[in-house]
Amino acid sequence: MASARNLAGESKVGLRDEEKAKQEDSPTGKRAKFERFPLSRWEFTAALGVFLVFSTGLFCIYRTMPAAEYRQLKLPRTISDLRQLKEHLATYASDHPAQFILGYCSTYIFMQTFMIPGTIFMSLLAGALFGVVRGLFLVVFNATAGASSCFFLSKLIGRPLVTWLWPDKLRFFQAEIAKRREKLLNYMLFLRITPTLPNLFINLASPIVDIPFHVFFCATLLGLIPASYITVRVSFLWSFVGY
Repeated sequence: MASARNLAGESKVGLRDEEKAKQEDSPTGKRAKFERFPLSRWEFTAALGVFLVFSTGLFCIYRTMPAAEYRQLKLPRTISDLRQLKEHLATYASDHPAQFILGYCSTYIFMQTFMIPGTIFMSLLAGALFGVVRGLFLVVFNATAGASSCFFLSKLIGRPLVTWLWPDKLRFFQAEIAKRREKLLNYMLFLRITPTLPNLFINLASPIVDIPFHVFFCATLLGLIPASYITVRVSFLWSFVGY
């Protein structure tokens, strides 16, 4: 009797598991699983708090900067508009160099920390306004500082988000890191120089797979130099081309 009851119970459990699997595999189940927000209430509150702190700091920096003709700061739609914007910013940077660099660095780090698209245009702007040497220094410094901020932000709340967005890529990255623990800096440099994995994913996933911060920092600082140099050099040469 006992064995019959056990078999009946196991069969019921098996049926329930099969039904649950079918529901998850159905379009409705997949949609519900995908739409489920990965962050808990505490994690979402922490992320929002960090974002508000950074936003407030950036707003205060902008408030202390000298006034400018904001009507000229419009989104460029043609090459002529882009050149006019560059000339206007060059004049402002020449009149107020310290304030402009502070605003530029703050904006770059803010965008890099919160993964806001557009840092490539900030890098191009650095070469056009500051030249190759100073532009390269600013781009590498800001990109490294922003990536480091993103690293610590992900260490705080990033695990559920990365697991939700890139589960397969995260498992691949974790396996590769486990195989290369003894030469981790070399592997991280390889990832930064080559397009094997996106920089956004590397910034977010590194603390999750237990990459030490000093390895992450050194690989980011050195690995971003080649691509940054090309970007700054191109924008510097572009600034001398007449249209």
